[in-house]
Amino acid sequence: MLRRIGVLLICLSALAPAALLRIEVSERSDVLDGKSFGPTGPYERIVGKAYFAVDPSLPANKIITDVDKAPRNEHGQVEFSADLYVLKPRDPARGNGAVLYEVSNRGRKGMLSMYNRASGSLDPRAPVEFGDGFLMEQGYTLVWLGWQFDVPREEHLMRLYTPVVQGVTGLVRAEIVTDQKEVSHSLADRNHIAYPVLHPDDPQLTLTVRDQADGPRRTVPRRQWRIEGRTHLEMPGGFQPGKIYELVYTSSNPAVVGLGPTAVRDLMSFLKYGGNDVTVLGDHHSYIKRAYGFGVSQSGRFLRTFLYYGFNQDEKGRKVFDGILAHVAGAGRGSFNHRFAQPSRDAHPFFNLFYPTDIFPFTDVAQTDPETGLTDGLLTHAATPATTPRIFYTNSSYEYYGRSASLISTLIEGKHDAPIPATTRIYLFAGGQHGPATFPPKRNHTRNLANPNPYTLGMRALLVAMNAWVRDGKEPPPSLYPHIADGTLVPLAALEFPKIPGVPLPTHIQTAYRVDYGPEFRSRGIVSIEPPKLGKSFPMLVPQVDRDGNEVAGIRMPDVQVPLATFTGWNQRAPEIGAPNELFSMVGSYLPFPRTKAEREQSRDPRLSVEERYATKAEYLQRLGAAARTLADRGYLLSRDVEAVLERGSAEWDYVHADGGAGMQ
Repeated sequence: MLRRIGVLLICLSALAPAALLRIEVSERSDVLDGKSFGPTGPYERIVGKAYFAVDPSLPANKIITDVDKAPRNEHGQVEFSADLYVLKPRDPARGNGAVLYEVSNRGRKGMLSMYNRASGSLDPRAPVEFGDGFLMEQGYTLVWLGWQFDVPREEHLMRLYTPVVQGVTGLVRAEIVTDQKEVSHSLADRNHIAYPVLHPDDPQLTLTVRDQADGPRRTVPRRQWRIEGRTHLEMPGGFQPGKIYELVYTSSNPAVVGLGPTAVRDLMSFLKYGGNDVTVLGDHHSYIKRAYGFGVSQSGRFLRTFLYYGFNQDEKGRKVFDGILAHVAGAGRGSFNHRFAQPSRDAHPFFNLFYPTDIFPFTDVAQTDPETGLTDGLLTHAATPATTPRIFYTNSSYEYYGRSASLISTLIEGKHDAPIPATTRIYLFAGGQHGPATFPPKRNHTRNLANPNPYTLGMRALLVAMNAWVRDGKEPPPSLYPHIADGTLVPLAALEFPKIPGVPLPTHIQTAYRVDYGPEFRSRGIVSIEPPKLGKSFPMLVPQVDRDGNEVAGIRMPDVQVPLATFTGWNQRAPEIGAPNELFSMVGSYLPFPRTKAEREQSRDPRLSVEERYATKAEYLQRLGAAARTLADRGYLLSRDVEAVLERGSAEWDYVHADGGAGMQ
């Protein structure tokens, strides 16, 4: 049964001290017509908007850049709002007592795809969009709240509605890299909303182009380009694929971007501790005892930034998230709390270069950078033991090549492993790419087939482990990641990758630098140098591989333990999109073994063929299943997912043995 209502308005007193003012509900409806999800029972959907107000004078709010300059209401508070989407047990007493909040990646919803093995959706309604119902059977209250102000104007994207600081101007840097010839491009990242150019006809505006990240900038003559509509750059002659274009300009009236993590903080605090008269979500704080923050890529970096600034303690000093699951964030943070921040900008080997992403500090524990003299740590800058959550950092192989992931576990000099706090676990999913490619794999402007290693099955087991750790104090599976001490984490030049015909190795990878954005960036969040001044780079290390090219450290999923191919975290750009020697962002390679010894000898492939490894398909599946069950026994895979591993393995065997399967590099 679907129940739609108009607008339900639940208000607080205007003088209420808590940050959540009210929730306006535009829809309350049954999930899948009241389907029961095991012991949890039916779920309901709540869609609406949450309204907040914060007092800039409170210590907990002084970390919000420019909040003291934002417009205030009659009570001296700064007001803002955000889209809200909740999937909760109809009877919260039948839930598991935990809220799982997903930091929306560029306004989207992804945790049902990750944990439920569901089809992706911005507004899940159909059975396939709920997958196998794993999260519901576990009893989680699932929450999404808009935190990003500049997401595209598309229906169902989660958005933050934040005030702007009138009259303030500052620098904005737009970078444009295309994979095909274009004549017009937004000044924002991807399809996001750009900061408008204050003076579009300013003759001092300078557009540059270069061939690689550290290459020299060349000025593009002013007559060859123009600003259109204050938010787009037009070049009648066309942007050339595989080139890095860069425009620095002045904009005005910046959004108070840091109210995004503030909204997350205050909603989670409300769900755990209550304190308001808002009752639309039920008597939630009687049942919700634990809160977990989950984020992928941009959203994982958001969570690292959230911790760094101190957002994990609310206005009363209480812990917000009890557990953090930051996935494929590498060593990055991001543009989530500074003036004229562009939250979508990240850092990759060949685009979104030198934005405030891979910047010191990288490790949870404090280190001193000998080059700058700064001493800092991700958890020591603002956190206290009482507000430090349990943390899982999970990465694929790609993050070591394209997201500086080695820096989360090494000392600054790059010669020793860093200590890891008792509250943190680090996991590498060996042989994975940023997000698994579809199967059968394809090339999409890449030199090699994309990497379909289905490692995300392991994420389900780790969520179960996190909940048991926080709820019951049960230790999670030990960290598994490469170390300098045992030779499993090495410089790129020391990588012992096999010489596979037609598969060139990367010559360079994404590199983090000491970056100077101006004297007030760290203290006030003001960028005054664009492009930033680059100092000495940090040492980048990658996981060592075996004779097949598969990584030897980390969580080695059954596909890697009992392989039919080499799975890498890197792939190069195809020549047709330009810059063929550069890495293709977020994509790894799938390099099937030769099918027979004869094929191997003919191609001079140094890797053993499939027939030399496994006598029959049955033998292969038996070994694959044994590897899966061992992982399940150790807590890195759920027993219920062993069958999925076997089904996928059977399909991969058939693919590799089909005409055109093996050898498709």
